[in-house]
Amino acid sequence: MIGNSPLGPVAAVTLGLLGATAAAAQTCAPREIVVDRLAERYGETRQSMGLGSNNSVVEVFASHDSGTWTITTTMPGGMTCLVASGQAFETVTEMPPPGDDA
Repeated sequence: MIGNSPLGPVAAVTLGLLGATAAAAQTCAPREIVVDRLAERYGETRQSMGLGSNNSVVEVFASHDSGTWTITTTMPGGMTCLVASGQAFETVTEMPPPGDDA
């Protein structure tokens, strides 16, 4: 969060990555920069990942200490875009439905 602003980690990372003047126009940067900033500023590490459309990689970064989380998508060329962010991250283990022998 930026001060007491409702802007959240995505906006804060965007402002830090791109500078305040460019933040409104762009929310993407090279993956290594995004990952480094999420780790340095929020203590977030990758918690899960999957393959999205157009061979993009979708990742969830989160901090169990602060509870912040960020979802990113990385295109095949290496540019990572911030998709969403929030607070109160929890790891959930779903139980199988009743009658499922899994």
